[in-house]
Amino acid sequence: MPWTNIPLNDGTGTSIPSLAFGTAGLEDPAGTVEQALSLGVNHIDTAQIYGNENEAGVGIRDSALPRDELYVTTKFSGGGPELKSIKESFQDSLDKLGTTYIDLYLIHSPRWAQPDIPSAWKELEDIRGRPGQDLTILLASAKVKPAVNQILLHPYVFAQQKPILEFSKKHGIVIEAYSPLMFVDLTFLHITRLMQYSPLRRNPGGPLDKPVQEIATRLGVTPEQVLLAWTKAKGAVVITTSTKKERVLGYLHAGDLELTEEDIAAIDTAGALGLPLTFSGVSVSRSHARALALFFIFGLVLLVLIKRISI
Repeated sequence: MPWTNIPLNDGTGTSIPSLAFGTAGLEDPAGTVEQALSLGVNHIDTAQIYGNENEAGVGIRDSALPRDELYVTTKFSGGGPELKSIKESFQDSLDKLGTTYIDLYLIHSPRWAQPDIPSAWKELEDIRGRPGQDLTILLASAKVKPAVNQILLHPYVFAQQKPILEFSKKHGIVIEAYSPLMFVDLTFLHITRLMQYSPLRRNPGGPLDKPVQEIATRLGVTPEQVLLAWTKAKGAVVITTSTKKERVLGYLHAGDLELTEEDIAAIDTAGALGLPLTFSGVSVSRSHARALALFFIFGLVLLVLIKRISI
């Protein structure tokens, strides 16, 4: 199961496992983490805001794996309800995880880099994210270069994330891909800014379906494994999760897949077309969705005009 380690730019010769098990939203973090580690995963990704660092630590200890065989990532998410400093939050995470060190510590989002990005990074440097503009600001003042940038990455957002990938590669920063099997479900309610994450495969009908299914059929694997192999081919660390043993094993086996350049190009091309919007469970193209929205707005304007004329 060759999910290899990716070297980091920290000058110490360390590397990061290219498959990570995420703990966000788990109902039984301790049991699920312990199961993932028992199956062969060796990288656990958690965060202050997930509220389950304690449970993740229990799962790590229950696995009985030596600490030096594990890679643990957690994140500063604004200091929690007490608004603790980065230094205080780091120590709090150490205590909750029950470990003497954390392999990778991230600022979860630029909005939590207070009072500004350079100051927050300086605090991280003392105890020794994300879009390209933020990285540019950070690199202008950082004495210790960021080693990892964790971003949303799957085929439907690859085109818009490509500049960040290129910037990170230029500066030797490893990309971590969260939600490689998920997308923001853009329903008509998106107009009101109501969003939710859904599995890429839950609502079929997108342009990605055909090439991914064809590749999966040819290789005798699942579409999800193809998507993970695509993410791996982009040079990113893959973060995924599941409570189901068979799915975790499938994710591990996805490391064996080698997609051809044609496979990767086909997925890139399909992803660039974008995911269809969904209206009451009916998939429509983006152009049709825009037309429907304009028609809806036009109808409202026309209704107002008619009422005014009648008055």
